[in-house]
Amino acid sequence: MENLKEEKLATVLGVRTLTASAFVLRFERSELAFQAGQYVKLGIPDQPERREYSIYSPVTASYLEILVQLVDTASFSFRLKQLRSGDHLWVSGPYGSFNLEDNYANDENIFIASGTGISPFHCMVLSYPRLHYTLLHGVRNLNEGYDRTIYRNGQYIQCTTSESGSEFYGRVTDYLRKHKPDSKAHYYLCGNRAMINEVRDLLMAADVPAINMHVEIYF
Repeated sequence: MENLKEEKLATVLGVRTLTASAFVLRFERSELAFQAGQYVKLGIPDQPERREYSIYSPVTASYLEILVQLVDTASFSFRLKQLRSGDHLWVSGPYGSFNLEDNYANDENIFIASGTGISPFHCMVLSYPRLHYTLLHGVRNLNEGYDRTIYRNGQYIQCTTSESGSEFYGRVTDYLRKHKPDSKAHYYLCGNRAMINEVRDLLMAADVPAINMHVEIYF
């Protein structure tokens, strides 16, 4: 269980729509220091609910951003979508230990994400220009390659299940079955529990040591 940290009130700087069901919320960073891969807890004034979101923006940015999947009109995500510049949020953190190994610049890093689980990897890639990585991103549709232009050519592999035209048609697990994992690489998994469990089984079958697997479960 994470230690409780003091909440601070932050001003919303804007909302950027990516798709009909995903958006980026930007707000004041103040003096919050974090490592790429960590998350914050957010709350809306006068409401008791708190939700956790991986930080989407790089460690060098003067602001904080989160990537949000819009659920429905009764959800916390919908209330975040209604915020406008000048509104306020409760912010606490950072939390988590889903961070890169110290020798990240020399190792081969394989990032595997489903949906908005790409968020910590977006932060890592922007934070560390010398990073060696390949990113597998499992989504349904082509337009869910959130801000994909920030990734270097050939290092972002979109795996779509509802539309063809991506780098790979199928799930990230289908990709791993067709391309044997490198047992010496470091694997960072972020997304839904079912995907993570299946990927871990595939990595173990390919003799990837457990110490080379790093996991952040979204739901």
